[in-house]
Amino acid sequence: MNAAVQYPRETRTIVRSLPPESGRCFLTFDDGPDPLWTPAVLEVLAEARVRATFFVLGHTARGQATLMRETRAAGHTIGNHSFSHRHPWLLSRQAATNEVRDGAAAIADVLGERPTWYRPPHGRLTPAVIDAAHETGHRVALWSVSAVDWGPLATPQRILSRLRMLSAGDVVLMHDGQRRHNRPQHTLHVLPDVLAALARHGPAPAPLPAAVTMEA
Repeated sequence: MNAAVQYPRETRTIVRSLPPESGRCFLTFDDGPDPLWTPAVLEVLAEARVRATFFVLGHTARGQATLMRETRAAGHTIGNHSFSHRHPWLLSRQAATNEVRDGAAAIADVLGERPTWYRPPHGRLTPAVIDAAHETGHRVALWSVSAVDWGPLATPQRILSRLRMLSAGDVVLMHDGQRRHNRPQHTLHVLPDVLAALARHGPAPAPLPAAVTMEA
């Protein structure tokens, strides 16, 4: 069996969705903080009075300390998205540990508090990544709905159609960081409509909770 899918018993720490009884969906943004797109996303969220979770890269967080603090001060949750976005399947055990640990440390240096959620780059897991997240006190957040806001399928119309059918308990993946293939400008274009629809019909959008007591 390939090591990339041979997970240890700590899979209980992996969250793809949350119990629907909350009546909420959980909005997350990856690959920031981005000096152009993150403030624009924050503005749209503020206008809708919505909070979300931002999975940030450690090396970028250190260079955008003010933006990080503004994001946290606005009530958003900050999660660890590794230090440098290296693909987990290409890392040695020690390198995987370093990516998780150093990402958390960079966030703590900026905010004065350690993140409790970790999302691996590309959503890819290995036993080393799971062990590192578990040992550093993280829960791993994947997702149940993706905007697919990267690459050739990331048109505003397609992103909107994917985000129109959210259900209670869904963890939603979007991007506020540009990187190579991301299209945060398209996500930003449709985000006001998505938030307006959620305000009318639900489920209510929210950041990931500080603690999770039920296994995903």
